[in-house]
Amino acid sequence: MLAYLAKSIVGAVIVLLMMSFIVFGLQSIIPADPARAIAGPSAPPEAVEAVRKQLGLDDPAVVQYGRFLSRLAHGDLGTSVRTRRPVSDDIQQFLPATLELGLTSIALGVALAGVMAALQFLVPGSAGIRLALVGVGSTPIFLSALLLAYFFWFRLDWLPGAGRLAYRDFAGPTGFNVIDGILVGRPDVSADALLHMILPAFALALPIGVAVGRSLNGALHDVMNQAYVRTARGKGLGETRVLFHHGLRNAATAPLSMLGLQVRLLFGNLLVVERIFGWPGLGLYTVQSFASADLPAVLGVAMVFGILYILVNTLIEIGQSMADARISL
Repeated sequence: MLAYLAKSIVGAVIVLLMMSFIVFGLQSIIPADPARAIAGPSAPPEAVEAVRKQLGLDDPAVVQYGRFLSRLAHGDLGTSVRTRRPVSDDIQQFLPATLELGLTSIALGVALAGVMAALQFLVPGSAGIRLALVGVGSTPIFLSALLLAYFFWFRLDWLPGAGRLAYRDFAGPTGFNVIDGILVGRPDVSADALLHMILPAFALALPIGVAVGRSLNGALHDVMNQAYVRTARGKGLGETRVLFHHGLRNAATAPLSMLGLQVRLLFGNLLVVERIFGWPGLGLYTVQSFASADLPAVLGVAMVFGILYILVNTLIEIGQSMADARISL
């Protein structure tokens, strides 16, 4: 395990270096001038030139990249052109909202996967269930998010469809509103935070639930027809015990791989869903930074998402090795 972790850390550093190089290279592709953005659209050329010199934008790209890596090694992601604050401070402010929504979506997606797998397992060959799953699974994330917002917020007014919390002056100790409401003795805040989270979390959880549920159902059908499962049944074990002791554990590898893939896709889907529901997280922050040509902010968010991506990969691989002894780390 230690060797695997050491290998993962080395691999993570290499991947992050490659990612930083690619994202940093965007500065020469995107037709944007950070000096002009900071100085203002009506600033005279002399003021823009002074800002460019102050930021070192006149230096060769290799020098700028080396300077960026040096700052990165000290945890300095630069200053946002749009908010005029350190990017690390912005990320610290918006990251809890994204983590809260992302983790809730994954938990909801896994629960949906269990329900869908159970439906397919208990009603095998149902064309209606298969058709519904194919329809839901093939719906683009932006369309399902817009449909949810239209029906449950705009038409029925059952759920809030914008923002993260109705209590705009509330600020908790952790930034996770559901937890903070409990910590400070405000259950109304936790309940309101959950209500605001239902629509965006459900939009993100649907593709996870369908994909993982179908994978789990297929793996279960294969495992439950194996000879050792028939032997277990022959020894008198109940179907529930056979399912939990032999079926789920041995069928977990494929669904875990699918879950890993869906979580990786979740990083991109967050950009879309946070934009549609006005969720104040890193996704919305990234979209607004792109619109403002705020390259330091985009680069900082890309590095954070890269670290989260690598962390998810590592956890998925550890989970697969624990579920299947044939997989060694």
